[in-house]
Amino acid sequence: MNENMLTEKPALTLAAAKKIIAAAEAEALKHAWPVVIAVVDDGGNLICLQRLDNAQFGSVEVAIQKARSAVAFKRPTKAWEELLASGQQRVLNLPGVLSSEGGVPIVWKNQIVGAIGVSGVKASEDGQIARAGAAVLI
Repeated sequence: MNENMLTEKPALTLAAAKKIIAAAEAEALKHAWPVVIAVVDDGGNLICLQRLDNAQFGSVEVAIQKARSAVAFKRPTKAWEELLASGQQRVLNLPGVLSSEGGVPIVWKNQIVGAIGVSGVKASEDGQIARAGAAVLI
């Protein structure tokens, strides 16, 4: 087989996902924010999920969807929230988009290897927690 037909790509491991969640959890606990934290791989498959004490169970699916949206479109979900706030309703027609801050791609060596999604408090706080988790691999 011709070597040029295949490429190598980094993959997010469970160990890395746990470190990302630990950093996000530390940020959440520092502020006593009860959230759900989800980490997905570059295909949007759930690797790890953590529901902090007193986090609402409705945030489980929201956190997963924020992470999937961030990895699917290779941008933080805050970008969709901003577009929607500016009046661009077309965002609502894109499949898999969650237009609420809290989903952030996880980048390693300039490649998106997954994403983190956080849900449970105000969107800006969800985003703050997600960025703290995503910063682990930078």
